Amino acid sequence: MNPVESRPLRYFVAVAEELSFTRAAERLGIASPALSRAISGLESDLGVRLLDRTTRSVALTETGAVLLADARTALVALDAATRRARRAAGVPGGKLVVAVKADVEGGLLEDVLAAYRAEHAAVPVEVMFTGWREQPALVRAGEADLAIVVEPFDADGLDVEPLLCERQVLALPSGHPLAGRPRLRMADIESEHQQVVPGAHVYVPHGEQAPPFGDMVQMLRQIELGRMLALLPVSLAERNARPQLSWRSVDDAPQAAFAVAWPQHSRSLAVAAFVRLATAISASRRASRSAEAVETA
Repeated sequence: MNPVESRPLRYFVAVAEELSFTRAAERLGIASPALSRAISGLESDLGVRLLDRTTRSVALTETGAVLLADARTALVALDAATRRARRAAGVPGGKLVVAVKADVEGGLLEDVLAAYRAEHAAVPVEVMFTGWREQPALVRAGEADLAIVVEPFDADGLDVEPLLCERQVLALPSGHPLAGRPRLRMADIESEHQQVVPGAHVYVPHGEQAPPFGDMVQMLRQIELGRMLALLPVSLAERNARPQLSWRSVDDAPQAAFAVAWPQHSRSLAVAAFVRLATAISASRRASRSAEAVETA
């Protein structure tokens, strides 16, 4: 059996997604006959039929459907490895790209970066500030080497190490009826609001859609305008005090759980050092909080 190269796999994925040789050829920027020959060659190399074709339609065979799922995964991994290699080649000794959502990293980032830069074998670090929940996809794609994330998130293809948990508080407009309540529980929020998606800690009035936002500044502005509410880590609240916002404790609110995520099977010493320091600093903070709780009790 001949080894399969990446180009015919890319061609196959395009045809499988478009279910049209004409549209796939336009997408790939090649002629339809060349694309057809490449797919036939791939089927010959594998010894299987991937597509059922007529003059009017294209459909995946069962074998083709299996290959499509695996080919997508393989091509994503190949593209990610290529990006990481090119990034390493651009800086002597390479560099480490850390993806974080601005202000949503449990207050860990500064301490972990300082500890990492003090390491003897540290490489330059670039912090990539991202949109909401974009970090896992950036790590999978090789745009970032690792990320500090808050659960829940898509951990497919990633190794994950829990860091710490933090109390969440409710962000709402200063004039909102809930802002004047002496105590709040989740039922108070959910009686008139719904999650924008299951598992999210962002809420809109029943029957309404979430307003668009791409970063934390936009998100907080939408809250100020009364278009949504959100449960957010208390460390974020401490850095974003403003007259138009109220930050209220919710007795039974879930905690924000932070983790560090990196590609599965990574052999990067820089990634390993960053993960080691992040977990050590998080453990130290948890121990300090436990000691403070005992002293207060």
